[in-house]
Amino acid sequence: MKRKTTKQLKKEALRLFSIYTRLKDCLRTTGTTTSGRCISCGKIFPFKELQAGHFVSGRHNSNLFNERGCHAQCRGCNLFKHGNQLEYRRAIIKLYGEGVDEEIEAEDKIVKDLRAGELRELIAHYKQEIEKLNATE
Repeated sequence: MKRKTTKQLKKEALRLFSIYTRLKDCLRTTGTTTSGRCISCGKIFPFKELQAGHFVSGRHNSNLFNERGCHAQCRGCNLFKHGNQLEYRRAIIKLYGEGVDEEIEAEDKIVKDLRAGELRELIAHYKQEIEKLNATE
């Protein structure tokens, strides 16, 4: 079996992180894994229509897997409104408290090189977390 490249591992880790993020937020906002509320506009969407929207655009490695900086977001807010940042910021502050938005923004300035071993750990972690979330419903 051919070993996956770092690029392939990063893609797989991001895919699993996206599923985890959307499942977690669906359960938090609607109590089900089939639909969830967009962090920015507050509207409810089916799971498959939600995206994992990052608070800090650009998705730098330093905050790529930051669970406080990534939430279920509708396509309209995530893509067409470029994250709907003001409403996203307000929601983060409400969820986590004052200053968390600034912490996430500061973290974005840190350069981080994701290694294959770290990505494999993230893949295993998020597979396990997804199983747990699916079992809770």
